[in-house]
Amino acid sequence: MGLPEIITLTTIFGAALLLVTELLRPDLVGLLVIITLSLTKVISAEQAFSGFSQSAVMTILSVFIISEAMQRSGITRWIGQRLVRLAGKSERRLIAALSLTAALLSTVMKPIASTAALMPTTMGIARQVNLRPSRLLMPLVFGALLGGTATLLTTANIIVSITLSQTGHQPFGMLDFLPIGIPLTLAGVLFLIIAAPRLLPTRDIAGQFVRMRRLQNELVGAYGLKDQYTEVEVSVDSQLHNHSLEEIRWGSLMKSGILGIARKNSIILAPDASTVLQTGDILLLDSEPSSAHLNLFNLELVKGIDIDETFGTEETPLVEAALSPHSSLHGRSMRDLNFRQRYGLQVLAVWREGKVLSGPVRDIPLRFGDAILLQGYRPQIEQLDQDPDFIILEEETNANPPRKSWLAFAVLFGCLFLGAINVIPLAVATLTGATLMVLLGVLAMDEAYRTIDWRTIFLVAGMLPVSIALENTGLAHSIGLLMISSFSGFGPLGIAAILMSATIGLSIFLGGQTAGVILAPIAIAAAEAAGIDPRALAMAVAVGCSMAFISPLSHPALLLVIGPGGYTFRDYLRLGLPLTLVSILVALAFLQWVWL
Repeated sequence: MGLPEIITLTTIFGAALLLVTELLRPDLVGLLVIITLSLTKVISAEQAFSGFSQSAVMTILSVFIISEAMQRSGITRWIGQRLVRLAGKSERRLIAALSLTAALLSTVMKPIASTAALMPTTMGIARQVNLRPSRLLMPLVFGALLGGTATLLTTANIIVSITLSQTGHQPFGMLDFLPIGIPLTLAGVLFLIIAAPRLLPTRDIAGQFVRMRRLQNELVGAYGLKDQYTEVEVSVDSQLHNHSLEEIRWGSLMKSGILGIARKNSIILAPDASTVLQTGDILLLDSEPSSAHLNLFNLELVKGIDIDETFGTEETPLVEAALSPHSSLHGRSMRDLNFRQRYGLQVLAVWREGKVLSGPVRDIPLRFGDAILLQGYRPQIEQLDQDPDFIILEEETNANPPRKSWLAFAVLFGCLFLGAINVIPLAVATLTGATLMVLLGVLAMDEAYRTIDWRTIFLVAGMLPVSIALENTGLAHSIGLLMISSFSGFGPLGIAAILMSATIGLSIFLGGQTAGVILAPIAIAAAEAAGIDPRALAMAVAVGCSMAFISPLSHPALLLVIGPGGYTFRDYLRLGLPLTLVSILVALAFLQWVWL
């Protein structure tokens, strides 16, 4: 093994280590890959930057805009509401309706976008039929990932297709994934209908908009507020008397947030900065203040009152929010964001990986997948709902989709149809659709830029040269020959099964898009050495990138529901492992029938 091969392998393993440990951002890892392979002359400078000029990158970028436009238009949620309500109150019919709807939307949107669009509807429907959202959210996201196997628009599928083109083979078209993706989706949904009710947890998670008093105890109990809130009284000699919270600079001096103020026979919920305190007021705090803070304002700890009578009213409801798929707030706390001052909403608790986080919630760095319990007045909640960094997890009840939504729907399918029948290249078709969404006013141009996940764009553009390095150094050919010599007795289907399983395993740790970049050239080289159609083994890798249901780390869409669903990693393993095995068997059966 020569120096170029050693450098290439070291670069791949180094990038994998950085992605798994999250020591660096994914986009920065992609840039480091470009720099390393270029400076060591494993690939030329033109090849190093070729990822940014690939049509695949423009297609992925356009799909981000289209997905957000469809979600913003409201038609995706409207479609979800109509289809889900046809299912009635049966849990199994709801699972079927949700997973199939998500799968259908994922054929024209990114799976994470279709999941985000249907989450509020899912959680609202769950409450209406007296089901826990944990019974429906995982089937929803699994359905979205299954639907992504039926279309070229999935990021991993685009990457594998462009790798075929780079190695001199015909890339995949829009319709090439349907013969495997459709039966795979139907089989997966059927499995979810049968197994999900038996394997999913019935967990008392919070996050639903409180429409009725009977749901308030459920929300409060799920977030552990009974164990976290503290009450203090404004004493006679306290300097807080007749001063507003803004005047005394409560937010900057105290680490505890005020959930409400008990005054005589009334409760002031979600007080704003202009609220004036009075002697005898009892302040409900989200954490216990230190002695120094109590002495600072002459406050006295008092025995708690009944929390069931204080939290959540029709005027100041409890509501759950989550970070949106393209949010830039990962790693930042509510204090960093000046959240209380900006939105006038009180942060009550943060739910992460099946448990409520302890400590002052305003100082907790947010993560993608967190569920955030908030309280405030309806206008403030509506204001937050307009912020693209957050998803408010309550169902909208509009009878009809917003204006222009059907026009946007028609434009999208018109452009994709032209791309599918090869009238225009797919990259041009998706870019046309994205541009028309802006021209129609569904999205503003600034919103279109913001909705693009530049971390994914730079990671993909940075990792695509890895495929070139594997080809240039001969590593792809060498590994392919080794695979053929080791597993030739298994036949073409056995080799496809091994590649598909390896892709799933790698996707669990690195994500499907990175797994596709690494394994696609190896699969193509192995097919060439064995005399198999390279597109067949490339299809095995592409489909495998969307079948890692075992861990929420394998795809951002799986992480999106972990907080609102109250899921743990074990929950994904219980339902995801058998679903993965079923998916492998079905995919291999139709791969044999169509491609091998």
